[in-house]
Amino acid sequence: MYRPDGAVELRPLGEIEFVQGLAAAAATGLYGPCHAAAAIIGHADLKLGDRVAPVLEALQAASPNRFRGIRHTVTWDAHPEIENREKEGVLATADYRAGARVLARTGLSLDMGVCFPQLPELADFANAVPELTIILNHLGGLTRVGPYANRDEEVLATWRRGIAAVAECPNVNLKLGGIGMPRLGFDWHTRSRPIGSEELATSIAPIMSYCIEQFGPNRCMFESNFPVDKVSFSHHVLFNAFKRFSKSYSASERAALFHDTAARAYRIGEI
Repeated sequence: MYRPDGAVELRPLGEIEFVQGLAAAAATGLYGPCHAAAAIIGHADLKLGDRVAPVLEALQAASPNRFRGIRHTVTWDAHPEIENREKEGVLATADYRAGARVLARTGLSLDMGVCFPQLPELADFANAVPELTIILNHLGGLTRVGPYANRDEEVLATWRRGIAAVAECPNVNLKLGGIGMPRLGFDWHTRSRPIGSEELATSIAPIMSYCIEQFGPNRCMFESNFPVDKVSFSHHVLFNAFKRFSKSYSASERAALFHDTAARAYRIGEI
């Protein structure tokens, strides 16, 4: 829903305007009791450096009561089979870091996706901009297909080291989700009979448990990643799996995983 024309850096405004309209319509109650989009995450190109400021101002003006931050995916991998969203080393560039500091001064958060070999770069970036709230998406970009297939011992060790390094940065929160994407290396999307929540809970436990051990429940949040994860399981099966997986955690820890971390990181409820 980006704007089809105008300045390129302002085209993401169309997305915010669209979702803001949907949220306002839902808030009237005419379409049922569900109120959509308590918080909205948009996009701005942090490579603009200080010039990202007017873009952020325009996004805030388009959604003064719901806009909470931006998402800028910076995935890069040396293997040509992996889709790149950014150039190599972008997190260390002066312009990207300048844009991130503008974002932090504005009180907004940054959602980001990386490829798992980039996790050490993300840790360096997070330490360089400690005032910025960062939400790392999709389990830190773990990939077990293509050039990383059949290399679990090496790949998982690299991923664990990267997750541990990022977890040392107190300004980073982690989304526990995206595990239904085929790149995670499970066969669920190929099955004639979909996986159930009990088997799914058992399958995801090693990865989820490691992340929570490193970050703590207060910096982790369960993530649906729908409709992308729909290729592997349904929404209710995923959240039933989350419930089964987390049943050994305390009530306060489960509240953090299902609600409190997200509400804090995205400032849900603030006007």
